[in-house]
Amino acid sequence: MLRGSLLPLLVWAGAAGFVCFVYYPIVAVVLGGLFTLSLIAGFGLRRRAGHSVRCSVYGAMGGVLDKSMAGF
Repeated sequence: MLRGSLLPLLVWAGAAGFVCFVYYPIVAVVLGGLFTLSLIAGFGLRRRAGHSVRCSVYGAMGGVLDKSMAGF
């Protein structure tokens, strides 16, 4: 179970590291910003739907990681 929950985070971190090494560090910052923006948007949508703060945090994180791993 731990491996399945850490895999998306490792993929995001690996992609950021690869992009930073190949292109430029600012591109990795943009990738991190995209992740953060997706997380904030998911949190906001769940809060508007009436979920608790805790549920919104967990759901937003799970949703972002789930959608980012859809191709694997």
